[in-house]
Amino acid sequence: MNAVICTVDIVLLTLGDEGLSVALLKRDRQPFKDLAALPGGFIHADTDVDGFDAAMRVLSSKTGIHAPYLGQLATFSGAARDPRGWSVSLAYYALVPFDVITGAGHPDVKLVPVDRLPALPFDHAAIVATAVERLRSKSQYSSLPCFLVGELFTLPQLQRVYEVLMGEELNKVSFRRKMTELDVLEPVEGQMAASGASRPAQLYRLKPAFRDQPGLLKRGL
Repeated sequence: MNAVICTVDIVLLTLGDEGLSVALLKRDRQPFKDLAALPGGFIHADTDVDGFDAAMRVLSSKTGIHAPYLGQLATFSGAARDPRGWSVSLAYYALVPFDVITGAGHPDVKLVPVDRLPALPFDHAAIVATAVERLRSKSQYSSLPCFLVGELFTLPQLQRVYEVLMGEELNKVSFRRKMTELDVLEPVEGQMAASGASRPAQLYRLKPAFRDQPGLLKRGL
């Protein structure tokens, strides 16, 4: 009996000029050599503590990117998803500010809008679709979109991220009230951002307990 193939795949999402985008890498081996695919790799049973540890290792080694948020998405399995045999993939999704990806400058990482994906190998298209649906759904009630803005941001900038993900305009007063209820942000004392003809806007950041905490999610919004 052949052994089950066990891997991790990561949907690395960011928000840039072309909207919500996913990071893809060209495969360097068969099957599907040279096709763009999600960053992924085999689980190392001798060194990986768990699936999360494996996902962190694969994301770092394949992209050079350390994601401030990494959460488990779902398990994808079956005999038909991989031509090499029966396989199971532990899928994770990572959220990264746009400048983190562009600043990393990794030559093999290509950002593609999630609504204009090329043909992807295995069941990667289904994995991406699941991650996008999860993110947009959680944007209705959680602080998850905060991980897509930079280290410092204004509330209007953060509101715009929520609006893009949710596909609708949000009431300014209601949005600020919800962010207060979530209690994940703190103003950066003495730092303001220029705002055109308007008065400078206060800069915010995630509170220390929420910065760079993979897998952390505060519910409420």
